[in-house]
Amino acid sequence: MTLYEQWNGKFTTANAESFVAQYYKKEKEAYASILAAKEPEVKTTVKEFARKFSMEPFEAVGFVEGINTSLKTSIAPEELNEESEIVMNIDWRMLYINMHKAKAQWLYELPEWEGIYSEEERSTIMKDYHRSVQAVSTKVGRNSPCPCGSGKKYKNCCGRHAV
Repeated sequence: MTLYEQWNGKFTTANAESFVAQYYKKEKEAYASILAAKEPEVKTTVKEFARKFSMEPFEAVGFVEGINTSLKTSIAPEELNEESEIVMNIDWRMLYINMHKAKAQWLYELPEWEGIYSEEERSTIMKDYHRSVQAVSTKVGRNSPCPCGSGKKYKNCCGRHAV
């Protein structure tokens, strides 16, 4: 059984909830350490990463799977074994956004973020993100100015021909 299969298997067990709670503590410690170091590149092996953060090797693979969408170059977690070298080139901005997407308050509120972005910068990042995913309607209302540029209301211009 691969490390990735072991990781996924933990979520189908009877004690999955307990496992997740314990894993989140280890994950928080790992992120706090990575953010405190302020080094966007983490280069290690699965075994060393697991040892450093008191994780099992399959938990280290789970960590890689979780951070993957925040890396400049993704890593295939299903191909990792204990001796695999992992190079995580972290995109700090994407990591911060992804932590919010995952609703991982215990991660995006880590005090170590202050060393990466100020409170104001973090607020700006989230405002920009929310604006980028906000739905924008392209439908023209009947009393809106006509998009053809005539200056007339849509209902008295191009909208008159619409059925």
